[in-house]
Parts: sequence; structure tokens; C-alpha cells
Amino acid sequence: MKNKLLIGTLALGLFSSSCKDFLEEVPVAQASYSYYDTEKGMEDLIHSAYSELRWLANGEQSFTLNEYGTDEVRQAADGLNKHYDSYSSLLNPSDQGGFLHAMWTAYYRAINACNLGIEKVPGVTGGTGVLKDDAGKKIREAELKFLRAYYYFQLVQQFGAVPLPLKGTVGVQLEFERAPMPQVYEQIIADLTYASDNLPVNQSQWGRATKGAANHFLSKVYLTRGSAVKDQRGQKADDMDNAIKYAELVINSGAYKLEADYANLFPDTKDHAFTNERSSEFIFNVQFNNNLSLINNSFGNRIHLYWGMVYDTRPGMLRDLQNGRPFRRIRPTEFAFNLWDKANDSRFYKSFNWVYYSNNAASITKWTAANAPSPNLVGQPKWAVGDTAIFITPEKNVSAAAIDRAKYSYYPQNTWDLQTFPPVSKYFDPNRDNFQSEFGVRDFVAARLAETYLIAAEAYGRKGNYTKAAELVNIVRKRAGYKSTDKYPYIQRAKFDGVSDLKKSTENEMIITESYWDKDQAVEQYPASATSKNTRFIHFILNEKVREFYGEMQRWNELARTETLVERVKKANEFAAGSVQEFHQKRPIPLAHIERIWKNGAPLPKDQYASQQNPGY
Repeated sequence: MKNKLLIGTLALGLFSSSCKDFLEEVPVAQASYSYYDTEKGMEDLIHSAYSELRWLANGEQSFTLNEYGTDEVRQAADGLNKHYDSYSSLLNPSDQGGFLHAMWTAYYRAINACNLGIEKVPGVTGGTGVLKDDAGKKIREAELKFLRAYYYFQLVQQFGAVPLPLKGTVGVQLEFERAPMPQVYEQIIADLTYASDNLPVNQSQWGRATKGAANHFLSKVYLTRGSAVKDQRGQKADDMDNAIKYAELVINSGAYKLEADYANLFPDTKDHAFTNERSSEFIFNVQFNNNLSLINNSFGNRIHLYWGMVYDTRPGMLRDLQNGRPFRRIRPTEFAFNLWDKANDSRFYKSFNWVYYSNNAASITKWTAANAPSPNLVGQPKWAVGDTAIFITPEKNVSAAAIDRAKYSYYPQNTWDLQTFPPVSKYFDPNRDNFQSEFGVRDFVAARLAETYLIAAEAYGRKGNYTKAAELVNIVRKRAGYKSTDKYPYIQRAKFDGVSDLKKSTENEMIITESYWDKDQAVEQYPASATSKNTRFIHFILNEKVREFYGEMQRWNELARTETLVERVKKANEFAAGSVQEFHQKRPIPLAHIERIWKNGAPLPKDQYASQQNPGY
């Protein structure tokens, strides 16, 4: 079992939960309110506040709410929630699929746990651990305020104005109207500031919130609030200064450092091994247990399911643990694929899986008279078990004859479709208990240092200091260059990108100067509005985040934050280009919530429902 924070759930007043975790916890229904005055009761309550972090990674809500309907991905063959990608009329308050209401319920359940804990933690008595004294109680209170801020930040990014309860309840709360966005952001900043002031640099259990996590999210919240132009988030003149301040506290703390090789962050693209959940680059992870007997449909990480292509029915292949279950929900946009400098930026080949190795002798393709390189090969297998069975490439305009002559199943870009495309390799999970299991054990990375650098870079650029912005961007980009010590030669670079020396470092080729944003660059794609240096800079940052964080469940929030969702989706996403509108930069408030609201001691009249709904829905 990992030596880290183990998180479970409690059934808490406003909402109920029937989930059981490996913690022996006492639900509220079976314990008096005074249970939280004990050390065991308070620690259980805090664990339950952490547990809802896993909701995002537990199902299709992960990519549906955070990747669909953006410029970097588009829908693949299967799935029932494509209206989030196409912005069709099904994306409405009735919430087909239920993800918006489920997010609302899970996060307010967690907020209620935080509120109860913040109220009760000072009165805990008889503690022998962290809660034995006031210093320890401040740490736990700071954790709860960090978590409350985290949940409110997720809600305000998706929904805008949201209810802002700050007191715990063990009953049903009916008066649950929304607070304006400026008030929500002020509360988030207040909570994270308390967390920054009171959390330690390190915690004895991996997975608990730390000072670095609080400072990272403070920088992100200030950047988000200050990015608004049309949106009224309560933005202030010093938001960018504060984004820089807290980002640099993280960067200069010495507690974190970038991985030397981008591939070290994720499963290896050859054998999918992964043992790096405590990378020095990770600032805050959502914890999943690797004790397979404890994984179930409440607590398994299921993100690995959704990014794969169909491989298991192709010649020479069977489904296995390494390559996973291909639910084929998501594939890249052509726009995103053209953002990488493929010859020099290692993130391109290291972010996707390009090769599948044969594991099934019975179905290996045989040479025919039409395609065999020599007559004696006719009727012989094209490859053996362990050889390349599927090769995916970014080439375009490859002829059908060349594809047929290949010594493997060959899929250049001009053959990609809803079933066939390069899968994201970041979520492979071969540590599941069997090849059919949906429930993974890997942690979900919620914050890493590369993002902190780009937050600081964007804030400097927004202030007009492009020299400093380029300096910070280059730290991330230099790491992205190929190293002379790279584990694999990435032969695709030689074949498709004109690279003659596969062991040559390309770090210098990745470096830019502030003049980069004076004009359009061949590798960049900008919307038509990017005519000024500042606008080109903002879109460059958004492009750089595709290159660095492709598929890492940030994209929809990034585009909504920068108010660029509509123009970038129109440019990149064929399924949404004709239907996305400005009001889509906020989600509809779930009707199931509005129908439960009371006002002045009576149910909210239906003719007032619109007052609780976002415009456009």
C-alpha cells in the first residue's frame, strides 16, 4: 500500500453517500454530532473532504467537462455525451448525462464536510496525533480551507456565480441561492491565503495539501480572476502581481523541480511502465490506492479508458493490460496536431502512443502476391509476436499501395478516423488487476511545476514584460527539447521530420526570445483576432499549454478563463464550430438544483427559475 493519505467518504447531512472505503469510518447517521469533537472523528471528516477529489477521475465526467468542446480534442467513435463537444441543444439545464448535477452534488458535499471541519476543529479534545495541540489544529484547518477553496474554484470556473455556504449543516439546506462571482473569488483567495500561511512545506502523508499547493492555486486563481475582460469576476489591478508573487514562491521554494525528461512524467511509450507518482514536479495529486482488493467503482481512476484507439481487433493483436481497454471517446484535432515543432519538441512523440507490439500469433497478416517484397514470402506472416503490429504516423497523403506494402498495420494521418488515431499515452495503467478491469490505481496529477512556470510567464506577459515571460517559458520549452541521452531514438523524426542526427540535443532550437511574439510564427496557429503582440502572446501561451498539458483535464477551463473559447473552437473543432456561442463559456445550472431552492420560506416559483440560471440557457 502506498505510504500516503488514504481518503474515504462520510454521509454528510445535505447529501448522502453509500460508498465504503478502506477507512473504518462512522457515518453521520450512525454517530452523534459530537463525534467530530474527537480526534478520530475529525480525521474521518477531513478524509471525507479529500475523497471527493476523486470524483473527477472516476468516470467520463473527466474529459466531458474538461476536454470536450475545446480546440485540442474532438469526439471519437463511442460515448453518450457528445453534446458537450458539439454544444448541441442537449447541453441544457436538464443535464442529460447528469455530469453537471453530479459535480454540483459531489463538490457541495465536500464543501459541507470542509465547513463542518472548520467549525469543529478548534474544539477537538483528547488528541494524541496532529490534533493534540493548537499548531496541529491550524494545519488541519488550513487543509480544510485549501480543499474548500479548491472545490469552489472548480465550481466557479464551470458555472460562474454559485452558492457560497460557509457554515456546515447536518440537515437539508433549502435557501441556496447563488453568490456573485467576485464574492466567490474573494472567499477562494481568503481560504488559500490562510492555507498558504499555515500549511507546512511537507506533510508526513503524501497527498495532503502543502504550502506549495496553496501557493500554486493562489497564483492560478489570481491569474484566472485577472484574465477577465468581459466577465465580471471582481478582477483587480494587482491580480497579475499576485499571480507572479505566489508562482515565484513555489518556483523558488526548492521543494519542486522539473523532471529532466518529459517522458518521466508519464508511462513510457514503449512498455508503459510507471513508478513515478512522487515526481519532484508534482505539487498536488489526487490519491488512488494501489491495493487492488480495495478498488471499486467509487474509488478507481478510470481516465485510462477513454483515450485509446481500437487496437485489440486488429491483426496480430489481443486486448492486454499494457495497452488497456479502448473506449475510444476522444481523439486529437488536426489543429492541435499542427502546434508542435515535431522535429525538435519531444512532447509530440512522448505524449502519444505510436506503436503496438504484436501479442497474438493467430491473427497476424500474411503476405500476398500483390504486396510481398519477394515471391518466397507469399503466404508467410508479415511479422512475429513481439514485432510491431500497428504503426501510427503523422504523415499525410500516403498512398493505399504504400500502406498495403508495409510490414505492419500502417496508419498515417490521412487514414485516421473515429476508431483509429494516436492515443494519449499519459494514462496507461498496467497495474490494474486484470485486462478487463475499468478501475485504475494511478494518482491523478492536479498540479505540477511546469504549470506554475507558465502561470508566472503569462502574468509577466500580461504586464508587458515579455523578456521575463520568455525566460520562464524557455525553462519549460528547454526541458521539452530532445536530449542526447533520450532513451529512444524516435525514428519517426528521421522518417517524417527530416532529422539526420537522432542523438543531437534540440534544447537550443526550443528557445525563443520576446521578439517571437512580434509576428506570426510558422509553428503557431492564431485566430484571426491575434493581430497585436499581446494577443499573439496570449494565444501562444494557450498553444504552449496544448503542447505541455495535452489531455490533462485543463483545457475547457483555460479557454473559458481567457474568454477565447468561441474563437478557438470555431477554428479547431469541426463538431462545434457552427453551434458554439458566447454563453457557452459557462455551464447551465442544473435544473435539479434550481427545483430544490426555497426562498422566503417557500419553494422558488417557476417564473423565478431564470433568476438562478446562467444567460443563454
